[in-house]
Amino acid sequence: MSKELTHPHFMLLNTGRAVHNADWNWRNVCSPFIRIHYIESGTARLIREDKTYELKKGHLYLTPAYTSHGYQCEGPLSLYYIHIYEEPGNQQSVFDLVDAPVEIKAAPLMVQLIKRLTAIHPERKLPHFDPWSYDNGPTLVRSIARQKAAPLGYEMEAQGIIRQLISRFLQQAADKNLRIDKRIRQSLHYIRTHLDRPISVDTLAESCFLTKDHFIRLFKKDMGNTPGRYIQEQKIEKARRMIMTRDIPVKDLAYSLGFENDAYFNRFFKKMTGENPGSYKKKIRALEKESAHHR
Repeated sequence: MSKELTHPHFMLLNTGRAVHNADWNWRNVCSPFIRIHYIESGTARLIREDKTYELKKGHLYLTPAYTSHGYQCEGPLSLYYIHIYEEPGNQQSVFDLVDAPVEIKAAPLMVQLIKRLTAIHPERKLPHFDPWSYDNGPTLVRSIARQKAAPLGYEMEAQGIIRQLISRFLQQAADKNLRIDKRIRQSLHYIRTHLDRPISVDTLAESCFLTKDHFIRLFKKDMGNTPGRYIQEQKIEKARRMIMTRDIPVKDLAYSLGFENDAYFNRFFKKMTGENPGSYKKKIRALEKESAHHR
């Protein structure tokens, strides 16, 4: 695996044990967080793109963030679930760099760690299993606020367990850099490390010695997205992260992301998220107070 990624930071959102009986059937699920499932008993199916995976007892299953997928369950099923938010900072996500396996055999130690994670964080259990009930902005914000308010010792232990689980998948992963054009890799690195300033597609194309049209086609081929949209998504993701983790004025936030004025940043943020950054910030702080009150 590439050494570009050295210190990924993971946040535990949800974990728990679930028992189903032909009632775990969902389609078109696509979330901003990683899912890991451990199948304790029973069978079900995980559907990703055009491929179906039979979920088997004693195995772990990984679904990276922003991966469209679905589930089919026609009988009894018992599983453990772990939802993880990755904070990549100015570097690429670990899953931007590798093609990780969907399924691995769960070693006894991994099973013990999963059960330990669930035991020390009973408050992270999902009240409902319908993805639409928890896979939304307010719930994600609430989960992150709850994580920030958790005792340091438990959070450090959770970090260690999550890293061990993900490491098992990474040990069997293939390096994506072997299939992504070197010029696109350079562009991704530039975008990640220059989110604090304006980034133009023209500049990226020129740095690759490509015409703008050729660069856009090549970028979309390798990344499944246009460079302009990718830049917008990265800036919004960083803006949300900064609001969640720092008490920063909206004006300073705009300048720190390369916007010339906060009015334009306000319009951009609302266009991408459906609400202005001031309202989003107030919601975050209210949820943090609520989580601290229930500690």
